[in-house]
Amino acid sequence: MQLFRHETRQSTEHTRKLYARYALAHTMVDFLAAVLFLVGSVLFFWNELETAAIWCFVVGSVFFCVKPTLKLAREIHMWRAGQTDALAEEEEGALI
Repeated sequence: MQLFRHETRQSTEHTRKLYARYALAHTMVDFLAAVLFLVGSVLFFWNELETAAIWCFVVGSVFFCVKPTLKLAREIHMWRAGQTDALAEEEEGALI
C-alpha cells in the first residue's frame, strides 16, 4: 500500500469512509478560507475595519495551510489502516 494512490482510497470500506470524512473536512476548510478572504476583502473598504480585515486574511491563510496538512494526514491514516487490515488478514490466515 502506497501513499497518494487512488487504489488505497478504495481498498476497503474503512478506507472509503476515511477518505469521505477527510474530503468533507478539506471542503469545509476550503470554504471557510474562501469566505474569510472574501469578508476580509470587503472589510478593507472601511478604514475602521482594517484590523478585522487583516485578521480575516490571517485566519484564512491558516485554513489554507491546513488543507495540505489534512491531505497528508488522510493519506497516512489510510496507509496505517491498510497496514492494520493486512496484519489482520495475516493473523486470520495463521489461525486457519
